[in-house]
Amino acid sequence: MKPEPSGPGWATGPLQAIDSIAGELLRAEEQRAARGPLTDDYPELDIDAAYRIQDEALSQRIERGETVIGIKLGLTSPAKQRQMGVTAPLTAWLTDAMTLPSGDALPQDLLIHPRVEPEITFVMGRRLTGPGVTAASALAAVDRVYASLEVIDSRYLDFKFTLPDVIADNASSAYYLTGPIGADPASLNLPLEACLLEVDGHLAATGVGASVQGHPAEALAMAANALAKRGHAIEAGWVVMTGGMTDAVAARRGATITAHFTHLGSVDLRC
Repeated sequence: MKPEPSGPGWATGPLQAIDSIAGELLRAEEQRAARGPLTDDYPELDIDAAYRIQDEALSQRIERGETVIGIKLGLTSPAKQRQMGVTAPLTAWLTDAMTLPSGDALPQDLLIHPRVEPEITFVMGRRLTGPGVTAASALAAVDRVYASLEVIDSRYLDFKFTLPDVIADNASSAYYLTGPIGADPASLNLPLEACLLEVDGHLAATGVGASVQGHPAEALAMAANALAKRGHAIEAGWVVMTGGMTDAVAARRGATITAHFTHLGSVDLRC
């Protein structure tokens, strides 16, 4: 039987429901079984409860041996925010199981319908905790900047979901890989850092760092402040993926996806 929340809202619903739904999403991932949105079954699901589900799923990942290594941001594009009716990015967790070593092919047999997007990724030099974090203080906490590709793989049919659905599903997390160049953030004009995304050598999309909340450091600051409201901080050494610079492209089996950055080099993914 489907667990039902009690009380005035999901934010105060029973742990049993949160635990059960987190497990459902992890099983969908493990079994490559896309499902309908949670909000079809739980129309009262709200953002607070969705983050509780996300955090519980992380706890279950840790119990099975994964280690938290950072965070990822979603909905960093103003256009996507308007589409979803929000004014700030969402956050989700990265674990070591999501790291794809450079040169490894994408494990298609473990995925449902993967897509790929290029991102600017930070590696933190020191702990960053809100509230009150600004873009300047956020960038000052960054050690190195990398080009990266993120593989997203929604557990929902046809990538169709509401905001609470995608938050609960850890922002469609799957894999990520970074390029070989780690740059000093002070050496870069991040809003103007450009990216050309190619599929099998053909141009698929273009973007710049300004596509990410106007400046990737703005997204980082917003993430730190949002996480602080839930009792979390961004730790030294963590990876922070700042969000897609372009729309995602399908990761067709056998294709090669390459992102060329102005100063951060190139990163390739064999699909």
